[in-house]
Amino acid sequence: MSPEAKRAERPELSAEAVDTLVARIRSLADAAGRRVLIGITGSPGSGKTTLAKAVVNRINGGGAAGVPAGGSAVHLPMDGFHLANSTLDRLGIHDRKGAIETFDGWGFVALVDRLRAESGHTIYAPSFKRRVDEGVAGEIAVDDSATIVVIEGNYLLSDAAPWVGIRDRLDAAWFCSTPLEERERRLVDRHTRHGRTPEAATAWARDVDGANAVLIERSRERAELVVSGVTGEIL
Repeated sequence: MSPEAKRAERPELSAEAVDTLVARIRSLADAAGRRVLIGITGSPGSGKTTLAKAVVNRINGGGAAGVPAGGSAVHLPMDGFHLANSTLDRLGIHDRKGAIETFDGWGFVALVDRLRAESGHTIYAPSFKRRVDEGVAGEIAVDDSATIVVIEGNYLLSDAAPWVGIRDRLDAAWFCSTPLEERERRLVDRHTRHGRTPEAATAWARDVDGANAVLIERSRERAELVVSGVTGEIL
């Protein structure tokens, strides 16, 4: 079966489930009266990016899987803080890219602090481009008018320094949960689309992504909400 066919089999998040999550965020924002930071974490392939985008799109007036309409919410993935490939080569850890030590954790925490403390101007954050496998500086703009930032990434609830401080900086933290078999299927599809052979994609999904998942799954207990990465429903 082709990768395109496999992706077509992937069910869409339930519109009703997304609406329920959006209602929780709106309630938090209304009560806070300031910018709120929502964290969505989960293991590789769990669907946390899809979930974060769906929530932001709906808040901004789009459909659960539609194009963002522009508005008060911003999706901010942690992946922009991947260390550069040249740095990973220098440190000898390129073969573990995606592991917790392959990110600029201190830089990420500093950005979260800026989102909390600064106002009156746009805050720029890096994105990550899979087709070149590198970060892009300053591509994500968090305008002063953005009242909701949905932060998404693997290690938001890790108890290792400096990540351990992120939980207290978030207004809510959700864990995106998906069965192992489905996560592996998604990961093999992803790695194949980005240039690996099926054999290499399977090995990376099980050995590298799998090792990271062991660490990430242990952080699940620090989340206040567990959400299905298949349907978007609260578990």
